[in-house]
Order: sequence, then C-alpha cells, then structure tokens
Amino acid sequence: MIAVEALSKRFGAVQALDTVSFTAPDGTITGILGPNGAGKTTLMRILATLLVPDAGTALVDGHDGTLEPIVVRQRFGILSDAKGLYPRLTARENVDYFGALYGLPKEQVSARRDALFAQLGMGALTDRRADGFSQGEKMKTAIARALIHDPQNVLLDEPTNGLDVIATRAMRELIRELKNAGKCVLFSSHIMQEVSAVCDPIVVLNHGRVVAAGTPADLLRASGCATLEDAFVSLLGSAEGLVA
Repeated sequence: MIAVEALSKRFGAVQALDTVSFTAPDGTITGILGPNGAGKTTLMRILATLLVPDAGTALVDGHDGTLEPIVVRQRFGILSDAKGLYPRLTARENVDYFGALYGLPKEQVSARRDALFAQLGMGALTDRRADGFSQGEKMKTAIARALIHDPQNVLLDEPTNGLDVIATRAMRELIRELKNAGKCVLFSSHIMQEVSAVCDPIVVLNHGRVVAAGTPADLLRASGCATLEDAFVSLLGSAEGLVA
C-alpha cells in the first residue's frame, strides 16, 4: 500500500506539489491524472526515492522513502517515461541485468523473464539490441524489467505511450492481472481514456494540488457531467478558478 500525506515540493519559484494526500491500497489500480505540469512526474520521483520532499511523507508498505530508500526501492517496480534501457544490450540482457541487481537466482530470473516476454509478445525482441528499438519495443522491455523481481508495488508512468492497439490491450490486461494478484498499482497519465480504462480510484492533480479524488462515478457526480472526459475538463476548470 502507498500512503501519501501532505507531500510538498518546490523548485525555485515553482510549487510542483502542494500538500498532496491520497492512499493507494493493495489490489487496486489507482490512477494519477492531470495535465502536463500538474506535478505527476515530481510525485512519481519522490515515491521512487529519486527526490526528497520538502514536507510531508510518502509511505510504501509502511516504509518512509526518505528514511529507508533502499527498502522502498526493493518493494517497487518502476516504469518511468525515460525508459532508460542500455542500448548495446539485448532485451534479454537488459532484463536479466536488473534481475541480478535485485539478487535473484539465475533460474528464477530466466523463468520470470520468459513468462513476461511471452505475456508481452516479445519473442522477436529477445536477442535484439535495444539500440534501434521503436517506442513500443522500448516500452515492452522496460515494463518486463520493472516486473522481473515480482514487486508488491508497481509505479507506471505513461505505460501505453508508443504502443499500438494490440500492444495496448496486452498492457492493460497485464495491469489488470497485477491488480488481481493483490499488487498496488499506481498508473500515471494525462490521457483520460487510458485512466478510465483500467483504474479504480482516480486522483486528479492540477498545479501540484489534488483537485478531485474518487471513483469514476464519484467524479461524474462531483462535476455534474455525463462523461469522464467532460468531468476532467470541468474539474480542472473549477480548480483554475480557485487558484485564480
């Protein structure tokens, strides 16, 4: 479970996060939705222990990332927007390397990797170098690498970016399987359709603040709109008025 309480972060004159609070339970896909510049990436980097908050706490399975960064990293599988693949390594080598970093036995890494590659339709990529991969091929390799150690908590930043329709459907199915396995999944996006397709509770950020939170039905009631896309636009507009 991820529990965020009054999390704040400033970069110079920019207040990237302003007392953000929410809970992401196990067995749930929690959506983090917001326009570009809303604070989603800053939030993800703090959860991943890459940034230290100015105030507030972020607990992962009860562990504070500021005080216990190594423990938190071990409990996370992280897919960032940067991907970060080693271009001279093959897909297999990229994933196996991270399995070794987590201290997993070679047999366990091999079995886990083969299962993930089959699930993501990566057979043709196995022994190709990452240099020259398409965006979708990079994404598949990065998600396999993030899940190689079977983490309890999974942080996904724009996981369907660059994927075609078939690969997007496979990714959504994989995310739902993580939920069914009792994992805590945090799904960040600025695309309403992607969030509404897989997420249970949704946390809407704008200008570093939580402007709305709840199930899709909750957001529709709060906005008085008939569609989630209209609700999203309405809630952001209301928040802009409050900020102004």
